[in-house]
Amino acid sequence: MNIRILGDCSKDGKVALMNKDNQKRIERKSFSSYLLLWLKGFCMGASDVVPGVSGGTMAFILGIYQELIDAIRSFDIKALHLLVTLKIRPFLDYVAWPFLLALGIGILSAVFSMARILGWLLENKPVLVWSFFLGLIFASALSVSSRVEKWRPSNWLSLCGGTLGAYFLVGLVPVSTPDSTWFLFVCGAVAICAMILPGISGSFILVLLGKYKFVLDAVNSRDIYVLLVFATGAFVGIVSFARLLGWLLKKHHDFIIAGLTGLMLGSVRKVWPWKKTVESMADMHGRVIPLIQVNILPDQWSIEVIAALTLMATGFLTVIVLDRISKARN
Repeated sequence: MNIRILGDCSKDGKVALMNKDNQKRIERKSFSSYLLLWLKGFCMGASDVVPGVSGGTMAFILGIYQELIDAIRSFDIKALHLLVTLKIRPFLDYVAWPFLLALGIGILSAVFSMARILGWLLENKPVLVWSFFLGLIFASALSVSSRVEKWRPSNWLSLCGGTLGAYFLVGLVPVSTPDSTWFLFVCGAVAICAMILPGISGSFILVLLGKYKFVLDAVNSRDIYVLLVFATGAFVGIVSFARLLGWLLKKHHDFIIAGLTGLMLGSVRKVWPWKKTVESMADMHGRVIPLIQVNILPDQWSIEVIAALTLMATGFLTVIVLDRISKARN
């Protein structure tokens, strides 16, 4: 195997190597670089737990989005052939596993550490939680829309189409969905695709599919079967979708980003904190499940309303500050 060093070591400890056999660029990073990557993964995981801002948006803000897509795309047919034929060392040299491992550990750290807290908050303080999510969505939509280089008429149509599509979609999705294995697999595949999109929250997709609380409870109770089925669907979804997403963003970048921004704006219908239940039902455990809800404005000022608006502003400013830091670094 012929390997030559390209350039000098950078400040963060990267050493770029070129493998002449497969012309693949391999990057080795220092411990501090992987620690920073873990931290970025933690931020992505925290975003994925929250049904309002996507991990893809956070990756965009943190400046690792393109590297993330390329790393996922490295698991292609050739990688599968190397793995099946037990050519482990060439397989490890071919795929970007160090990047994904550090990032993945960070994501899982956030998911398992925040799930229980978030589950309690959604059960006991829903208005405050959804208010914070709403601020995240508005700021994320603003951040993602700034990636559109030129707002042509077709991009405005994509924005409007995404907004209207999401608005009507969240009103049509049923509250109750099956807990069967096949549906959990589908939820994993669809949610993980949304998680890597800069603009759509994977957790929010689970909310629409009626499985957010179900999966959150599975994380808290360490339900291995549910998590394994969900993770299998997620793996299949992300490997197959990353290549399509990379192609779409390369060929129709502005059009796709505008549509994703619209999807975020339309989803506000579901995330709006103040709702009035028009029709409900009781399940087999006696819990009241809302069937039809309408969005309303708070009828009077209160401590909760002030706290909700404060959290909304906090969520908005959090994303804006992170976006500004990312742009300043770039």
